[in-house]
Amino acid sequence: MRRYRVVFFGTPEFAIPPLEGLFERENLLAVVTQPEKPKGRGLKFSASPIKIWAQNKGLPVLEPEKLKDENFIAKLKEFCPELIVVCAYGKILPKLILELPQYGCWNIHASLLPKYRGASPINWAILNGEKETGITIFLMEEGLDTGPILLQKELPISEEDTALDLSCKLSQLAKEAILEAIELHKKGQLKAFPQGEEGISYAPLLKKEDGFFTFEEPALVIERKVRALLPWPTAYTYYKNKLLKVFSAKAFPLKKGEKPGIILKIMREGVLVSTSQGAILIKEVQMEGKRRISGYEFACGQRLKVGALWE
Repeated sequence: MRRYRVVFFGTPEFAIPPLEGLFERENLLAVVTQPEKPKGRGLKFSASPIKIWAQNKGLPVLEPEKLKDENFIAKLKEFCPELIVVCAYGKILPKLILELPQYGCWNIHASLLPKYRGASPINWAILNGEKETGITIFLMEEGLDTGPILLQKELPISEEDTALDLSCKLSQLAKEAILEAIELHKKGQLKAFPQGEEGISYAPLLKKEDGFFTFEEPALVIERKVRALLPWPTAYTYYKNKLLKVFSAKAFPLKKGEKPGIILKIMREGVLVSTSQGAILIKEVQMEGKRRISGYEFACGQRLKVGALWE
């Protein structure tokens, strides 16, 4: 079976497995990624994971500042792609690119559309307590994640999954899904169907303040924030007016009601604190300006007392 001529648009590490699959199975012509951006304290320019991967394979890499740039469009046309595959690229493709390839532009999206359209579907699925998610391959149009669905693959969300864990699982599933969709297309068996009007939801880009919590919130909500916002922006609260990042936590039921914020227990596993509903075990933290430590180390270092109110 012949190989399709493919150009790939992507930026973060999430996009590497499907890109690897296309490199192995199809005629991958070039990679388009976001331009290098300054990062870290020294604000040094850093290449995207996709650029680094593509350069190691000797593939042409394009980094347009603007997708409507005439020179970029001309270069894209020179490749004569039959198919453009997009995965976590970070920009909306204009109409002149969408209409360029013979078979259209296919997007790999980390949710079961029409649920969680937008930039952060993995995080919001965990935040909202979803039991399953998945990968959707869809034919792109000018709307935000609105195009006809070509293929979907489901994946359960475990009660232990962080956004980082789930991202790794979905990334591998994305590889399976895009290769399966292409094979079905070659056989004439890939059928597009419109997204339904029911069940539409959105997953906006995360902001740092999305990670803030207090013990006035239910324990399960706090636990979901901790899982959903790892590695960024990270769930956080305050202790003695200092920001405290929480990297690991577990919700537990309480037989009797307690005032939120009471330190119930200090143990090797962490610090158990009452919330408005249940209790949360704080297992791993980092105080601003300090190193990352266990909840138990934090309790000992701060001399927390059982029965005291979290300050």
